[in-house]
Amino acid sequence: MSRHDRALTVILLLSTLNAVAQTPKAYGPSVGVETAKKIAAVAIDEAQKNHWYMAVAVVDPSGTLIYYEKMDNTQTGSANVAIEKARTSALYKRPTKAFQDMVTGGGPGLRILGLPGAVPIEGGVPLIVDDKVVGAVGVSGGVSDQDGQCAQAAAASLK
Repeated sequence: MSRHDRALTVILLLSTLNAVAQTPKAYGPSVGVETAKKIAAVAIDEAQKNHWYMAVAVVDPSGTLIYYEKMDNTQTGSANVAIEKARTSALYKRPTKAFQDMVTGGGPGLRILGLPGAVPIEGGVPLIVDDKVVGAVGVSGGVSDQDGQCAQAAAASLK
């Protein structure tokens, strides 16, 4: 695939994603470390309540890690996956479930796999304040809907 073809594919994917999930208009100021700790605590509480073992990452709007926590007995592979889910959600301004749904839909949705750094697995959710992305939370350790449940609870706690 030529550079031009890749660029067209990325443009097509981003326009498709925008149609699938409305995105906030802008990035806002980054969530702070104390708030990030509180957000992660909500995800951990949700996991503990359900007897799940999770890793939780909170990133700023650029995808830079602010806070990370991994529960004892969480599978090792989930450590990096939580961070990557959070980054994907911050950089593309949408939950990673939007990517997962596009991939499972097949056809043109499979092109999502060509987006740099896009993790198409539920569990990453943007943190929104005043219709602006101020960061994202990523959770990994269970099956994708469990990760998503913990991430959604964490993101909702910001409001």
